[in-house]
Amino acid sequence: MDLVTVWFILVAVLWIGYFVLDGFDLGVGMLLPIIGKSDVNRRVMVNTIGPVWDGNEVWLLVAGGATFAAFPLWYATLFSGYYLALFLILIGLILRGVAFEYRGKKDDATWRRNWDTAIVVGSVLPALLFGVAFGNIVGGSPIDSITNNVADASSFNFVGNFFDLLNPFSLVVGLMTLTIFATHGAIFLALKTSGPVREAARAAALRIGIVAAVFAVVALLWAQTFSERVLVTLPLVLIAAVLWLAGLSATLRNRDGWAFILSAATIVFAVAALFLGLYPNVMPSSIDPAFNLTVFNASSQSYTLTVMTVVALIMTPLVLLYQGWTYWVFRKRLTSEMIPS
Repeated sequence: MDLVTVWFILVAVLWIGYFVLDGFDLGVGMLLPIIGKSDVNRRVMVNTIGPVWDGNEVWLLVAGGATFAAFPLWYATLFSGYYLALFLILIGLILRGVAFEYRGKKDDATWRRNWDTAIVVGSVLPALLFGVAFGNIVGGSPIDSITNNVADASSFNFVGNFFDLLNPFSLVVGLMTLTIFATHGAIFLALKTSGPVREAARAAALRIGIVAAVFAVVALLWAQTFSERVLVTLPLVLIAAVLWLAGLSATLRNRDGWAFILSAATIVFAVAALFLGLYPNVMPSSIDPAFNLTVFNASSQSYTLTVMTVVALIMTPLVLLYQGWTYWVFRKRLTSEMIPS
């Protein structure tokens, strides 16, 4: 297997890891006003993700860095063409991080309520806009060539605007990620808490999970119309659907651990299906397939990919061990009785 394909797979794995891990803490943030009916309950919710949310976002940073180094033309086209959407995502992530740190700095209900609103907004924006961005990557973006030279991928140019990104398919994918992350977060809360928060989280997971299933079925089946590997991607979509329903069933039966594993596995199979249907393209052109950015015309030199592979083989196990240890240390359930006045 050539290195460009290896790095396409690794970038896909990084995005899958980010969606599984940061997906649940984005979901917790979104559910703050729904499940957290009291300040104590909201503090319980924030404390469930307090030790891990910043570590989860490392997966996003590494995914972006890997894309920049391994596929610079993909990175350049993506971050220039989707600039406003990605800037809004960045604002949301910054707002959320600041809110986690500042909400407890002052003993005032209005102060905490304002920062809680910031957490909700900072969670909803990335959850929705990441889906919109991936919908446009899968469905195709308006990419043209400034020289009409299809052999020179460096001349390919994004010619759309922000409102071109808000097409029906991408919005459905955005609503899918929004509701799936919310459900994933509710299942995580049920796993990590006891008492009223746990019961409210289970109820929210079941309600939102049904809505998410509808959006997911529409979005993932619609995505098959853009895939050249339907015989491979469609079974992955069907597996994801079965896993999601099994996860909701586990929630209904109070099997929180299995519910979380199944919801995480659903995200793995769903995102894998999107990436597999995309390959070898990384950004298809909606104007002319000749202007598609692929793993071959958008990649770095072989030497760069070789050095990156060596570094990844050394550092990735260390990061996984550290993050796994963090989750092990903070594995206990939280209750409102643990929250000091």
